[in-house]
Amino acid sequence: MIWGDRKLKRYFEELIVNGNPNMINPASINLCLGNSFLNISRQNHITLGEPVKYQESLIPDGGGYILESGGFCLATTKEGLVMFPNVAAFVQGRSSIGRIGLTVQNAGFVDPGFSGHITLELKNDAPVPIVLKPGYPVAQLVFFDCT
Repeated sequence: MIWGDRKLKRYFEELIVNGNPNMINPASINLCLGNSFLNISRQNHITLGEPVKYQESLIPDGGGYILESGGFCLATTKEGLVMFPNVAAFVQGRSSIGRIGLTVQNAGFVDPGFSGHITLELKNDAPVPIVLKPGYPVAQLVFFDCT
């Protein structure tokens, strides 16, 4: 069963590191962009199963990372997670983000027991660049119990 806001509020401080309780929705918790963005470095090709070279950009709070039209990057969430051993979550992009052409592509699943920051795969499908600002809510977590 998907957790509602009462349960999310009850366990928020145990699950979310550096989170803001105001980000709790009726059945999800919003996640914000962190300060780290990774681009795939210029290379001749990428071979599945082999390491990929990335170039990191650290953007200070108040700054912005420009994701060009058609561009792709990896971003981390500002918030960290500490998942209980019997709880999992889905990561989804927020609809307001999708309406401007920013797609939050990811594996979409957080396993029970996971601890750390979520990596978001971001793609700009808009015809213009999008400025990504650390601290802006771009995704949401939907929690549920595992039996």
